[in-house]
Amino acid sequence: MSTPTESVQLPVLRTPLPGPRSQAIIEQDHRYVSPSYTRAYPFVMQRGSGAMVEDPDGNLFLDLNAGVAVCSTGHAHPRVVEAIQRQAAEFLHICAADFYYPQLPALAEKLNQLAPGDAPKRVHFGNSGAEAVEGAVKVAFHATRRQKLIAFFGSFHGRTVGALSVTASKAKQRAGFGRQALDVTHIPYANCYRCPYNLTPETCGAFESKGPHCARVVEEVLFRTTVPPEECAAIVVEPVQGEGGYLVPPPSFLQTLRSIADRYGVLVIADEVQCGMGRTGKMYASEHFDFVPDLLASAKGIASGMPLSVTIARADLMNWTPGAHASTFGGNPVAIAAALATIELLEGGLVARAAELGDRLLEGLRELQRKHSLIGDVRGKGLMLAMELVKDRQTKEPAVDERDRFELECYRRGLLVIACGVSTIRLSPPLVINEAQCDFALDTFDQVLATLRT
Repeated sequence: MSTPTESVQLPVLRTPLPGPRSQAIIEQDHRYVSPSYTRAYPFVMQRGSGAMVEDPDGNLFLDLNAGVAVCSTGHAHPRVVEAIQRQAAEFLHICAADFYYPQLPALAEKLNQLAPGDAPKRVHFGNSGAEAVEGAVKVAFHATRRQKLIAFFGSFHGRTVGALSVTASKAKQRAGFGRQALDVTHIPYANCYRCPYNLTPETCGAFESKGPHCARVVEEVLFRTTVPPEECAAIVVEPVQGEGGYLVPPPSFLQTLRSIADRYGVLVIADEVQCGMGRTGKMYASEHFDFVPDLLASAKGIASGMPLSVTIARADLMNWTPGAHASTFGGNPVAIAAALATIELLEGGLVARAAELGDRLLEGLRELQRKHSLIGDVRGKGLMLAMELVKDRQTKEPAVDERDRFELECYRRGLLVIACGVSTIRLSPPLVINEAQCDFALDTFDQVLATLRT
C-alpha cells in the first residue's frame, strides 16, 4: 500500500500550520534540544517520498530544500532503502581504522573514477562535511609542512573548531568561541552581482588571460603582505559558494586560483560538500569550470541522507602513515551501501535530470525576475539555484525582512524553502523533482512575491 507522500505529488494542507501533533513535538524540542539550531518556520517531518514530505498532522509539502542538498535521490528512494536494509542485515558496523571490509575500497575506487582529474587518488572516510574539510586541511598541512590557509568571505566549511576557522559565513557562528584555531586569511569571493571591488566581469580581467581581480588578490596582495607563499599550505574554496548565497563564479576565477597555487606550490582544496554529487548538473561542480583541485571534500548528497563524508586527495599527497588520521564511524558500511546505490542513480540519469530541470526552473525564475522588482538577481547551476531579493535594484539594498516573509509564506502554502546569504532564497530540491512540481513552485513564488509588495 502506498503512503500519501507516494501517491500525492503536490501539497495538500489539512490543518492550520503547525497542526496539534507538530506543535507538541516543537514544544518538546524547545524543552530538551540545544537552542543553537536555527528553524525558520515550524515544519515537523514525519515521512517522505521523492520530493514530497508529510508532517505528523497529515499535511503534505513539496520539499525544495532536500535537507540542505542532502537527499539527492529524494526521500526514501526504494533502491537506496533496499541497499540500506540489505547491508543492515549483514552487519551494521566494523571500524575501518582496524579492519578491512569490501564496501570501503569499492566506494573509494568509484570515487577515484568520478572525482576531477586523471591523477591517482586516495580516499579518507568521515561522517560530516566538516570532517571532510578538516581531513583535507590535515592532508595539506602534512604534505606541504606549511601552516597557513587562504579562504573566502561568505564561505561555510563546518562548525567544528578547525572547520570554523575556515568558515566566514556569519559572525554568530563564531561568537563566544574565542580566537580561530587555524591561521586563515579570508578574502572576498567572486560575487559578480555585488563585487566588493566595484568592478564588472568586463573590467576586472575575468575575460582576459590574467584572470579576475578577486583571484589575483592572492598573488598581488596577500603573498606580498600577510601570507608568505612559502608558508601557505592551501587555498580552500567552494566551486559554487553555498551558504554565502549560491554564488556562481566566472570560470576564470577558479582557473586563476589554480594557476597561482601552482606557481607557489600551494594546494587547492575544493569544498564540494553542498555543490557536489550531481547537484549542479555535473557530478562535481568543479567540472563546469575545467577546474581540477588537489583535494576535494564531499558529503551531503553522497549517500542520500545517511551520514557519510569523504576527503579525496591525489595519492601522492595522501601518503601519511598508519595512525596519522582515522575515524571510528567514518565509512560505516550501511552508509556506504547507500552511497553506492546513490551513485548508481546519479549516473543512471539524475545528474542529467538536474541539468534539464535546472534549466527549466532557472528560466522560470528569470521570468519572475522580469515581473517582480523584488528579485534583484537569479543565478545557479543545475538544481542549485537562487534568487536574491532587494528593496531597490539600483541600490541593491538587501530585502532581509521580505526574504524571511517569503520563507514563511511559502511554508503556509505547502512549499519548503530556506534562505542563504544576506537576502537570498536557495532552491536545492531532490534531483527526482518533476516538471509539475517545478511549475507549482514557480506559481507559488509568483503568488508570494505579489503579496510582499502589497
